[in-house]
Amino acid sequence: MEFIIDTVDLEEIKEAVAYMPIVGVTSNPSIVKKTSPEDFFAHMRAIRDIIGKDRSLHIQVISKDCQSMVKEAHRILEEIDRQVYIKVPISYEGIKAIKMLKEENIHVTATAVYDLMQAYMALAAGADYIAPYVNRIGNLGADPMELINELSNRIVMDGYDTKIVAASFKGVQQIREAFNYGAQSITAPVEILKQIFKNPSIEKAVDDFNADWYSMYGEGKGICDL
Repeated sequence: MEFIIDTVDLEEIKEAVAYMPIVGVTSNPSIVKKTSPEDFFAHMRAIRDIIGKDRSLHIQVISKDCQSMVKEAHRILEEIDRQVYIKVPISYEGIKAIKMLKEENIHVTATAVYDLMQAYMALAAGADYIAPYVNRIGNLGADPMELINELSNRIVMDGYDTKIVAASFKGVQQIREAFNYGAQSITAPVEILKQIFKNPSIEKAVDDFNADWYSMYGEGKGICDL
């Protein structure tokens, strides 16, 4: 089970990896636009410095044709490092690019997945991660959890070494369901993950524990004061 974050905001990344069990950072042009770094590659290198080599970094190509996608992938790897996962949308040109990149043993995250057959193509092409867009699939009237479940079953049945990284969330419930239906990973905005802890029952429980403690040992006297 992996928690990955959708952001390129350096301060947000620092806080997230300090507080939560975050194992990676994903980006796409829309995510990058929110921060709009002047020097894209320097900014991505700064992210790598924050998260280290033990966490994954996923960066998306922007071209629509295969040859340009592969060229962009090579530039990304040259500017950052060979550990980067290249995000490639699963279009007709994209699936060809994935095949070519995997022939070079480059890490690939197949993205913009709306349909199970798209996912199967990415699986057969050797993608390391496959990213179904949960909320967007639902908005189109389809069932994203059925897609995740069937894809997960296929990965297990055929012994693929591929992970489902569910993406496009509007709330914690969708994240929980994605894991329960077979996703090995999720990538979500930091603010959505923080919602997990914004439960008034948690705060009340802590307050009640503290009240009982201070009633015994005196107000403001903590464990380290004993």
